[in-house]
Amino acid sequence: MASRWIECVPNFSEGRDSDIIDKIVQPIIDTHSVTLLDVDMGYDFNRTVVTMVGEPEAVLDAVIECTKIAIKLIDMRKHSGEHARMGAVDVVPFIPLSGTTIADCVKLSERYAEAVSEMLNLPIFLYAEAARTKQRKRLPDIRKGEYEGMEKKIKLEEWKPDYGPTSFSPSMGVTATGARQILIAYNVNLNTDDKKIANFIASVIRTSGALIKDKNGNKVLDVDGNPLRSSGKFQALQAAGWMFDENTAQVSMNLLDHNITGLYDVTETIRAEAEKLGYYVTGSELVGLVPLDAMLSTGKKYVKNSEHSNRMELVNAAIDGLSLDRITDFDPRSSIIEWAIEDKMVNQ
Repeated sequence: MASRWIECVPNFSEGRDSDIIDKIVQPIIDTHSVTLLDVDMGYDFNRTVVTMVGEPEAVLDAVIECTKIAIKLIDMRKHSGEHARMGAVDVVPFIPLSGTTIADCVKLSERYAEAVSEMLNLPIFLYAEAARTKQRKRLPDIRKGEYEGMEKKIKLEEWKPDYGPTSFSPSMGVTATGARQILIAYNVNLNTDDKKIANFIASVIRTSGALIKDKNGNKVLDVDGNPLRSSGKFQALQAAGWMFDENTAQVSMNLLDHNITGLYDVTETIRAEAEKLGYYVTGSELVGLVPLDAMLSTGKKYVKNSEHSNRMELVNAAIDGLSLDRITDFDPRSSIIEWAIEDKMVNQ
């Protein structure tokens, strides 16, 4: 691996037209010192998650070019999908890898925001470690109201974009960019078509918990008028209920720090909560790539006497324990970030 590498994982609000996605990712393929690791298209979400790694300046140039193409080809006025979204280029996170820091990635996100806001007249929010206010730290807080509510939201003083105009272009919406550590996007499917079941389980496990309501179903407020919430089971975890397809509800999660909350713990808790309600887990999936350490630590939980197991045995134990091969085939060589980089570098 090069001495200075970062990861960038832009999310585009198009998951059904492969021709459009092919055009969007072409600059990554064409850019020296950048490697395209994964393109994860979701039809029902109507969203594509792209993973690239490379030298910081080259990655920055590539994602700017991808953004220009996406803004030209994706029309948010025609977009619909299960996943929360607010723009054609919904979010562009920069993640430190080899020889880079969060501070480096904060600067890259600011340069990205400045460049695309000036080129495209695109409103940009800074989030995560690049956020300039506590209110903008969490992506769900920025996305609240989604695309349909952004025209009014960005005119509010407290939600004025960090870069770009407060005027709203319906075709492109708004974009968030920032710096964060490696995040694991992970979904668990249930044997029900009732989204409320997935929503309930998500509210039990996520850090933000659930709204507390009175016997009449009204929100309970604190002395300052803010809604009270129960505490969730896990830290560093975002979760919501979605539909995987018309017959399958899904607990969709972001594990913000797998060293704090790991794949094993959330999966087994979802299994337990589902069983309490008379349901069961039918499979799971990763969106994008996963760190090797996360898979190894998970495998150790599923294997007795794991100290005698090699890396491949632990990874296979994690795949089986998490049911990662039930929805689609799971290829660890292309799904584990360190191994995917190794293979790509060998083939270049």
